[in-house]
Amino acid sequence: MTYSKVLVPIAPSYGKDARRALDVARSLLDPGGMITVVSVLEDMPRYLYPEVASIIPVVEENQRAVREAMARDFTAPDVEVVTLSGHPTRAILDLAKEEDHDCIVIASAQPGWEHFFLGSTASGVVRHARCSVHVVRG
Repeated sequence: MTYSKVLVPIAPSYGKDARRALDVARSLLDPGGMITVVSVLEDMPRYLYPEVASIIPVVEENQRAVREAMARDFTAPDVEVVTLSGHPTRAILDLAKEEDHDCIVIASAQPGWEHFFLGSTASGVVRHARCSVHVVRG
């Protein structure tokens, strides 16, 4: 089975798992299909602003650096790079629905006890996506 629009969520601190997920997405892509690589930068809660006002410029600079690195590292004719702000799982699911992606390829760490209590972006995407999801293990 192949797909025409594949969404590949990438953590802002991406590593070799990101490249592996992109390779898997390409192997599942229809000829002439398109891949969207997305990274979601979590917003700092507003109630923290008074406490951390002095580091807000540093956070904004780091977010700018992530956007530039993503555009540099994932630019290809069959790839569109998108960065969003918000809650990662919700932003990924919303983008997949809004842009009618037919598959999500997401890298995930081996689950541990922390995932039973906190959850993870990958597990949230798997549970709630309205399209096919391919999980790439490290």
